[in-house]
Amino acid sequence: MVDLYALSDYANKVLEVDKFDDYAPNGLQVEGRDVVRKLVSGVTASHALIEAAIKAKADAILVHHGYFWKGEDPRVIGMKQRRLRSLLANQVSLVAYHLPLDAHPKWGNNVQLAIRLGFDIAGRFGRGTVPLALHGTVSPSQSPEKLKHLLKQHLGREPLLVRGGGNEVVRIGWCTGAAQSYIEDAAALGLDAFISGEVSEPTYHIAQEMGIHYYAAGHHATERFGPLAFGDHLARHFGLEHEFIDIENPV
Repeated sequence: MVDLYALSDYANKVLEVDKFDDYAPNGLQVEGRDVVRKLVSGVTASHALIEAAIKAKADAILVHHGYFWKGEDPRVIGMKQRRLRSLLANQVSLVAYHLPLDAHPKWGNNVQLAIRLGFDIAGRFGRGTVPLALHGTVSPSQSPEKLKHLLKQHLGREPLLVRGGGNEVVRIGWCTGAAQSYIEDAAALGLDAFISGEVSEPTYHIAQEMGIHYYAAGHHATERFGPLAFGDHLARHFGLEHEFIDIENPV
């Protein structure tokens, strides 16, 4: 059992939220009961996740995609009203970390993805005060199709492969979620392949014209491991019960 604010203050400090100019507030977004005994983690604070967390008797929910994004309608109506009503009526707190949970060097989405895929990390690249994308190597080298199979095996979905390079992948870059725009930075580094979650229409042409293989492995699929790993860490640190609930999302 831990005080709700002690948990969120600790998480804010560990994830260094002040380093990020993010699209939504990081940390405690919805205040529920004062103490946390059971924590549920997930990717997105959808109503389905809230209902599952309530059924699991959670005191708080930890997610990567929370609420109150820049530019969204601030009115508490419709879908937003239903989500908030469920949280508040059941006194369940919502804690959310976006970019800090992508970037963390131990529990972040990008590092956790590398661990599961067996990539060796060499460094970071990309824009911003804290670059999010990682690059490194895969050993032994992979054919483009074999790397596609590796992604499918670990992520549980068929990735999109755009062939743009040669027949061997050794140097590789990756960034989870909607990070397809990093493909040009990856190509400039001389990488053989780049992986992100989502794909945009121009990505196909960029991959072919810049000579780099590209994989769209799924926004949700690539961002499950950060909330899971950080939820496990919080549970160990505070002596909590923790359950990761994966709400199916093919995107």
